[in-house]
Amino acid sequence: MNTRTRRSGIAVAAGSLTLSLSACGALGVSGSSSEASPTKGNDITVGLLLPEKANTRYDKFDRPSIEAKVAELTDKQGKVDYANADASAKRQAQQLQKMIDDQVDVILLDAVDAHAIAGGVKKAKDAGIPVIAYDRLAEGPIDAYVSFDNELVGEVQGRSLIEKLGSNVDTSSKIVMMNGSSTDPNAKQFKAGALSELQGKITIAKSYDTVDWKPENAEANMKQAIAAIGANNIVGVYSANDGMAGGVIKALKQAGVTELPPVTGQDAELPAVQRILTGEQYMSVYKSYPQEAESAAEMAVAKVQGKDIQFEALASERVDSPTDKGIPAQLVPVVALTKSNIRSTVVEDGIYKVSDICTGEFKSACAAAKLK
Repeated sequence: MNTRTRRSGIAVAAGSLTLSLSACGALGVSGSSSEASPTKGNDITVGLLLPEKANTRYDKFDRPSIEAKVAELTDKQGKVDYANADASAKRQAQQLQKMIDDQVDVILLDAVDAHAIAGGVKKAKDAGIPVIAYDRLAEGPIDAYVSFDNELVGEVQGRSLIEKLGSNVDTSSKIVMMNGSSTDPNAKQFKAGALSELQGKITIAKSYDTVDWKPENAEANMKQAIAAIGANNIVGVYSANDGMAGGVIKALKQAGVTELPPVTGQDAELPAVQRILTGEQYMSVYKSYPQEAESAAEMAVAKVQGKDIQFEALASERVDSPTDKGIPAQLVPVVALTKSNIRSTVVEDGIYKVSDICTGEFKSACAAAKLK
């Protein structure tokens, strides 16, 4: 399925969701947990396994949004059992096993290593615990998947970089590709989407799969690229996320680059938004983490309470993993974030206040961008 078809599918799915939820009310199986005939009541435990701490979004956005939605859907009787693996696949396997031993009712899993966790997913399944892959598509017999349209993310990044470079470059112009971790299936999808926009239009002089998505590893990779290519010969950098973009920019500055080339990103982290305002970073990809997190919480509660119609409406897409086909899914759309739409995205959605962004050294850049 090509990207345009997938995007159309998302729009159709949104319409189907409204219709299906209305149908639930007509059948007496509404979105309210108190009105259904659930497999389990409101006193449920949702296991939440998040992958790492280098990206601030997980503790800042995902966890609180999921906890709040679970509380709302269960009349404050449901709880979330949370663990963060801090980029360790071994630690996450132990955390998953503990949740199985503790007999949580359902698990939301954002895998450190999508392949390595497959055995743990099967153990949960064998124990009668549904597993919903969150943000990253884990292998093994997962029950559903909720994430963003990851190939579209890469396309938006690649297209934005090419558009920014404009007519001043050609196929001989050189860029560096700073991709995410090879153990993260999302990184492969971001990369595929970006390559669909970059290949044939520019030269990818160096490309790296950055271990654990860590900014310091991206910085080290970028130093290698600068040594090999020459700082003045790099017209742009594709960075798969904002944390790595920060490492890339640091390496460029240390190399004496004063007029930075356009650098992409993803996640709309606060330092990245501030860098975008000052012109150090060109763009990021804004993804509504509250929307993704709330959808995951809704899926988890509907699944464990036996609300099949509601669950199917929430997961009306289908995706394939290396081990399983036709996995029920919800893919959330994304937006390119540049200086021009900071207010209409992260500010209006309540991710940041203007006062969070426009601190100290950024006040003049905010004023120039009419962000006040």
